[in-house]
Amino acid sequence: MTTLEILTMLVWLAASVTFIIALKFLASPKTARTGNLLGAAGMALIVLWTFFTHDATDPTATPGMFGNWWIIVVGGVVGGAIGWFAAKRVAMTAMPQMVAIFNGAGGGAAALVAVVEFLRDTETNPGELLPLAFIVATLLGAIIGSVSLTGSIVAWGKLQGFVASRPVSYPGSQIVSGILVVALIALGVYVAAIEPSVPLFLLFVVLALVLGVQLTMPIGGADMPVVISLLNSYTGIAVAATGFVLSNYALLIAGTLVGASGAILTQLMCRAMNRSLFNVLFAGFGTGGGEMAAGAAGEEQLREISADDAAVLMAYGKRVVIVPGYGMAVAQAQGPVRELMDLLLSKGVDVQFAIHPVAGRMPGHMNVLLAEANVPYDRLKEMDEINDDFADTDVALVIGANDVVNPLAREEGSPISGMPILNVDQAQNVIVLKRGRGTGFAGIPNPLFSNERTKMLFGDAKPSVEQLVAGVKQA
Repeated sequence: MTTLEILTMLVWLAASVTFIIALKFLASPKTARTGNLLGAAGMALIVLWTFFTHDATDPTATPGMFGNWWIIVVGGVVGGAIGWFAAKRVAMTAMPQMVAIFNGAGGGAAALVAVVEFLRDTETNPGELLPLAFIVATLLGAIIGSVSLTGSIVAWGKLQGFVASRPVSYPGSQIVSGILVVALIALGVYVAAIEPSVPLFLLFVVLALVLGVQLTMPIGGADMPVVISLLNSYTGIAVAATGFVLSNYALLIAGTLVGASGAILTQLMCRAMNRSLFNVLFAGFGTGGGEMAAGAAGEEQLREISADDAAVLMAYGKRVVIVPGYGMAVAQAQGPVRELMDLLLSKGVDVQFAIHPVAGRMPGHMNVLLAEANVPYDRLKEMDEINDDFADTDVALVIGANDVVNPLAREEGSPISGMPILNVDQAQNVIVLKRGRGTGFAGIPNPLFSNERTKMLFGDAKPSVEQLVAGVKQA
């Protein structure tokens, strides 16, 4: 092994350590920013080292100090500019969509690398079967990366509103999915064991792209956070396969870390909804809205309250628990919510925030929003930590949350039966801030709204919270 190869291994090792430490830091909102920067620094180290040493370590590279350096420079500048601009301009409400589309880009990149390596090796060794380990890794990178690409695009479209958020399927769609899977297996076996045919390999990639759409369209918008997490895991696996193909241990380790962490996160989110991954992927749950159903949760049973009365109720209580949801994110109401918390604390009211694991449209959505408003971390309580305290709570203030506080989860046979929820209905008083009388993202009614302890404050969350702030100041 040459000195350069030894140095390359050490650089890969150092970068891999930064990835592992970054994941540890990302586990807490307090250190997440540092973890993100540390992971980015590790990847930048790999990219720069590869750029400056590629020709020296790869005998097949284009002659010259940097080979096709201009392609890398142009691609890096354009991609970096797009990433910087998107990250600076994206609203917190659109963060899940950005995560989805960037995740898809990673999967697409892995698939493209697999295609390029296959084409290069078949050109170098025409008519010869490729090494089994290489071709298996190439096929895995191509299929998983392609599914992640098109699946992430569909997930982005559902969250952005460009694609119907309800489950979209047609008669025999599962049969079509089965046929696609069988065809992909048959093509993969043929290319790996019989003939490394370029047209068949390209057909393999095209069918994988179709499969990504076919698998994601029947999933409802309410389950998109789980799907994004799963597709993120797919991208990691595809990158790991690409690292194997390129003999790049840094990519292999980075992809494995992403794949494993994405799989763990997917499992945790499914557990938070008390549903299996199979149920999420194939049950077609989540219709994306609709009007309030008549009956147990009929509109005529809703009791409204003024902002002034709600403010007095909170100002003279001993304990207030705020339950944030996607409505707070849409209205960008976290700033006024922080101001409301400070006012209540100044009046001697104990204020806590109850965070459901799947509140919002991505894991940690509410934590990020509240951290952005400088809400102290020790006031953010996870569901299991705070659920037993609702019975001793004077006022539970629900801001734009719906499905995560729906008591129907306790009833057998309901669409969300068994899903762990925040026990908001056990509070002495419940005030719900809501834009209108429609259902939540899962498209089912919520009996909490017609509960005798519940009062509704209709309107956009931000001005509603600002009215509460003004009312508390006067109380």
